[in-house]
Amino acid sequence: MGERNIADIYCPSCGAAARYDIRRQLYVCRYCGGQVGIDEALQQKRGFRTLQQEKIREEARQYKLIKAECPGCGAEIAVAENEALTDCAFCGKSLVRRSYLRAPDMPEMIIPFRISEEEARQLLNAWCEKNRRKPEARHILAGITHLQGYYMPYELIRGPISCQVSRIDGGKTYTCGGYIDEVFVSCSRQVDNLLLNGMEPYELDELKEFAFSYAAGQRIKIRDIDDEALALRIEKEVSESYTPEVRKVLETKAVDIDANVKSVMRMPLLLPVYYLRLDDCVAAVNGQTGKVSVRAERESHYYFLPWWLKAILATVVISGLVYGGMCLFGMAADERMYLTGLLGIFFLIVTFCAYSDTDHPDFAVEAGRKIFVSKGGAWHRQNGVLVQEPQELNRNVTEPVFFMEIKGRKEPVKLRFTTPLRLIRMGLLALLVIFLPVVIALLLNGFDFQRLDLAGSAVWFCIFVPVVPIYVLKFGVIELYERPLIYLLSEDGKKKRYHQPVDWKEVGTTVLTLLKYLFIPPACLAVWFAIASFCVICYLTAFGM
Repeated sequence: MGERNIADIYCPSCGAAARYDIRRQLYVCRYCGGQVGIDEALQQKRGFRTLQQEKIREEARQYKLIKAECPGCGAEIAVAENEALTDCAFCGKSLVRRSYLRAPDMPEMIIPFRISEEEARQLLNAWCEKNRRKPEARHILAGITHLQGYYMPYELIRGPISCQVSRIDGGKTYTCGGYIDEVFVSCSRQVDNLLLNGMEPYELDELKEFAFSYAAGQRIKIRDIDDEALALRIEKEVSESYTPEVRKVLETKAVDIDANVKSVMRMPLLLPVYYLRLDDCVAAVNGQTGKVSVRAERESHYYFLPWWLKAILATVVISGLVYGGMCLFGMAADERMYLTGLLGIFFLIVTFCAYSDTDHPDFAVEAGRKIFVSKGGAWHRQNGVLVQEPQELNRNVTEPVFFMEIKGRKEPVKLRFTTPLRLIRMGLLALLVIFLPVVIALLLNGFDFQRLDLAGSAVWFCIFVPVVPIYVLKFGVIELYERPLIYLLSEDGKKKRYHQPVDWKEVGTTVLTLLKYLFIPPACLAVWFAIASFCVICYLTAFGM
């Protein structure tokens, strides 16, 4: 079956790699159908790690690696005992010898360097040539000889996750399950995490058991963040990895994700990185795939406006477009100003409703640095020459599966919100409400359009023309996300529409509320007056004044 990938879970019956089934929430063998539970899978990796740690302790007796500490940033580097120390690549200060490396400091796995240091310089130089107008490119070219290779400490996160997700602007909270295939979390304090993320992913088919022979002639950075900080970083990285997929399902960028990562396998490993720091300019080259990542020297500022200011600006823009349209049709200036003012009030009410209860209620400015990355696929060596694959390097993210409690069981489902049919239905219903007196009037006069008098519905139009769009924006859309279309998913991937049962208790409450407003004073007096007024409006519209 080929070389075994040490990050995979294997079937205890036939030994083949098992794949995680999100719907059934267990690992399933593709060949014999054997099953491996989540706890059993974790136990497999615990056993492997125990054996590997013992192997590292045995090897450590034959190798002499020393630790060197930077007095400036606190970075710890492991190098061969006879290797000359250089300046710290992360802050520039001189490294100081400290002690011999202990075996427990070493992760159990490693992805070896595929790209040589000279080849990494060539790839970084090629990026600079393509981006020669950027100041970062000029500075990197001037100091590219300082590029150094390091094995960086990471944790490979792989396994099933469970998330509680919701739209920030309202709606239900849903449970979804997923599978993280290759999230690498940096265990370094000194290195910009976004810079390292920019040069990912790595290819797991070259993952090896750690051996001290890989450390020969290479610098190894030691993990320097505590368990609590690492746990928070893992949760953040996992959530960010699944954010694009959750956004697709919930149909918005404003999502809140609370990831539960207790069932994932956390495997410490070393990853090959070429690193360069020149004052504010920082660059990294993936030592396996050759992907280049460069951090901008200057900060970029992102401005967030309060919702009420967005509403005012949107009203100004819409009103300006309306005014321009009136100019095109040759309307008189005084009429243009009058109508634009009236419509502007209506637009302001609508936009205030549309933008309320959104993120960033106050003015805010956030600063950050852009990360520039090289394009194209991974670099492989063919006949001694580096050749780039045409396929773009991207992280593999498994599509999440949502779960709902149905008839006392947690069932995998597919959710749909704003389907074309639902939007059309909402639009037709809004039009029906606006023109309801006209529709009833036509029924009363036998569809005699000549007798139809729209002036009879003037009061109705004045009330409902602004109210209906506001209701649709504020409550209609929320209703779509509160009551999604639900499809049950079978094991073979087929889906079947699930109709939620009628909540008769809720129906009863609604009926009692209507009866209360119809027959209990003083509210009933206003209700019957409104009904009588509506009947008069329909009559006047049907037969004229």
